[in-house]
Amino acid sequence: MSEIFRLILAQENATVGDLTGNAAKVIRLHRDPVCRTADMLAFPEMFLSGYPVQDLVLKRAFVEGCRNALNQVMDACADGPAVGVGAPCIVDGKLHNAYFVLHQGQVAARILKHCLPNSEVFDEKRQFSAGPICGPFRIGPVRIGTPICEDAWSPDVAETLAESGAQIIIVPNGSPYHRGKMDIRFSHMVARVVETGLPLAYLNLVGGQDDLIFDGGSFVLNPGGALALQMPPFDRTVQLVEFKSGSDGWTAVPGSCAKHGDEWESDYRAMVESIRDYAAKSGFSSALIGLSGGVDSALVATIAVDAIGPGNVRCVMLPSGFTSRESLEDAGEAADLLGCRLDRIGIGDLQGMAERTLAPLFEGHERGTAEENIQSRLRGLLLMAISNKFGELLLTTGNKSEAAVGYATIYGDMAGGYNPIKDLYKTRVFATCRWRNENHRNWMHGPLGKCVPDRILTKPPSAELRPDQKDIDSLPPYESLDGILEQLIDNDLSVDEVVSNGFDPETVTQVEQLIYASEHKRFQSAPGVRLTGRALWLDRRYPIVNHWRDTAGQKKG
Repeated sequence: MSEIFRLILAQENATVGDLTGNAAKVIRLHRDPVCRTADMLAFPEMFLSGYPVQDLVLKRAFVEGCRNALNQVMDACADGPAVGVGAPCIVDGKLHNAYFVLHQGQVAARILKHCLPNSEVFDEKRQFSAGPICGPFRIGPVRIGTPICEDAWSPDVAETLAESGAQIIIVPNGSPYHRGKMDIRFSHMVARVVETGLPLAYLNLVGGQDDLIFDGGSFVLNPGGALALQMPPFDRTVQLVEFKSGSDGWTAVPGSCAKHGDEWESDYRAMVESIRDYAAKSGFSSALIGLSGGVDSALVATIAVDAIGPGNVRCVMLPSGFTSRESLEDAGEAADLLGCRLDRIGIGDLQGMAERTLAPLFEGHERGTAEENIQSRLRGLLLMAISNKFGELLLTTGNKSEAAVGYATIYGDMAGGYNPIKDLYKTRVFATCRWRNENHRNWMHGPLGKCVPDRILTKPPSAELRPDQKDIDSLPPYESLDGILEQLIDNDLSVDEVVSNGFDPETVTQVEQLIYASEHKRFQSAPGVRLTGRALWLDRRYPIVNHWRDTAGQKKG
């Protein structure tokens, strides 16, 4: 007769620093009648502390609090299924990213992360010490190997576990989303399964943490790489998977495979969940957007409505003397389509007062950027006042193209608490609006059908800070600009390489100059969800003061 091992995969959402709340989630689920029938209940990497903890984990008091939370879980879950849960710990004076298996009121196993990621958004070598490769542990009839996240992205740890007698691999993860990430995960995990000949359960976090969003999508693979189970992306989900032993070893009983959306749906879901989770974890129940009648603010308003509902979103139109009638109409139509509140506050009088106050100092100088930016900063002032008065989370609306080249005003349109489109180039902003107008999902709180007015998607982009201003007056067309930015930033190509790909040398040099000159603005920008592998914050760390330029034709050295 074949033996059976019943595993519960808890694709759950942790909050960094909420040790009591995270522990309560483990205990509550452990007491669930369905979970009580399992042999083991597994949670993702660093679930008790939340992830990533960054330098919070360097505080001894925090690590001690994590140990107390672990003891609380161990005592409360002394009977019933074993519990696997991640937390930091100190071993022989060294700090480790650890995974604990609690069973019958004891620590049945303690696994220390061996491979510490130190690229992209991760700084684990700065915070943790690498542990030895820990051998498998036994729960019921099966020996389990547990590589922690990065440990499973190369063959060493998994192969050692297989050689040490592991029969099933469980990989707890804190793997953040970026476009195309799921395919990368599958590729690595299939390789581990093929190399070891063992079934593998990949368990990932869901939920937002500052600039990161964790998209879940946990799955189970059988020997040979066949998909046995696929959990839904972004949703908190608890899934039972049964493993059966046979003449060829252990295999997972096939279960349901949730459908995953394409990259447009996945990006949009990431932006929606980022607002939803950032607001909830930061104590906000409502959001505020400066609605200009342009495409960026229209998309941010739509994302916010889909995240927290139209009744919790306030839009404010702040026209100056340069605001067009079309922008006023388009902002009104956008708010009507979304069903959210729209207030209107003219800034013309304040603008005139500010310019008259500065006139003695500005006398003899031509009117220019300083006067134009007064409008943006007045808008920022008023929006922040409304945010403070009503406790609404002010969402900023600058896209990645603008952030890259500094086409934004510090203390003006950059003022706010969170930016859901921070990692979305302008051309993708337009395409995302069109996608949302044609698509609706059950996780969206916004309306079916059109959310962004047609004219917003067809009129030339403009900041409307002077008469007849258009973005193209000072920037290349966005189709060209975004192509250059993707190669300089996302692909990290040199100026000469971008030029060799068909772009105008003078334009590429101009864009490269703007990128480096705008570093100081990005240091002061609001956090925003990471959608690509090269977001303009955690993935890009450049000095603010920097005189080096990689201009075309410049001698390298």
